[in-house]
Amino acid sequence: MHTQRLTLTLTALASAGLLLTACGTESGAGSEGGSGGRSVKTELPITGVRWNVDSLTVGGKKYDAPAGAHLKIGKDGQAGGSYGCNHVGAKVSVRGDTLDFGETQMTNMACEDGRMKFEEDLSRALGKEKFTAKVDGDRMTLTTARGDRVDFTSKPAEPDAPLTGTKWTVNGIGDGKVTATLPKAVSGKVHLTFGKDGKVRGNLGCNDVTAKAEAKDGKVTFGTPASTRKMCPGDAMTTERKLLKLFDGKASYEVKQDVLTLTAADGTVIHANAAQKSDDKQKNDDKQKNDVK
Repeated sequence: MHTQRLTLTLTALASAGLLLTACGTESGAGSEGGSGGRSVKTELPITGVRWNVDSLTVGGKKYDAPAGAHLKIGKDGQAGGSYGCNHVGAKVSVRGDTLDFGETQMTNMACEDGRMKFEEDLSRALGKEKFTAKVDGDRMTLTTARGDRVDFTSKPAEPDAPLTGTKWTVNGIGDGKVTATLPKAVSGKVHLTFGKDGKVRGNLGCNDVTAKAEAKDGKVTFGTPASTRKMCPGDAMTTERKLLKLFDGKASYEVKQDVLTLTAADGTVIHANAAQKSDDKQKNDDKQKNDVK
């Protein structure tokens, strides 16, 4: 079995609930009789559950998974999630306690901090051999005949973060085909917050920005942005110019748990994560410091 990386958009995978759509039966690698692996015949409680990847063990060496790595297997034999950086979709055949993954499709976003390496290792491991599954409560272990294994922990699905009132940290910009992470110079600094007063405020990489933003039925109508007028180094200004395209009339938006996808009128796609939890943690830390004083 071979892993194939395709330049799918995050929007397409997110709108499908991170699961690839399928109909009928196709022949290919990955299941009994050479079929593509689109059916599940098992009594194990593994489908419909978000399985967070805890670690990957290959050749006796254990690698801890980056935050956010997860897998969800559907009853139709389609699996989706993230291997640490990109969103993925894969065919999987489940027979009793045996899982056999077919080819994997991925978005084409680059990430730092070792996430790409873990993603490549996990993708290669899952597409190489059949796995025996063992489920014990909220834990699942997939093990090959040679002893390689992937450890998971289940987690209840979280509700979608609200568009309004959430600080959204922008982490990727694409053109509908390929999504790239933000340059290192502005990583973690670009953010937007939609207020209950019908305005959006934030920072575009260099300057602070404020604009009208009326959200309704999956669409946001933006007004002309007002911003500060600082000049910044190349990457910051380049990022800002791309993000300013969002303020050209109407944009569509979609929230899936803690991920926001905004698609501008010209096709520019912006991805952001909810920073609400980290903000709440900071508030609690500040409160504890004040209590000590």
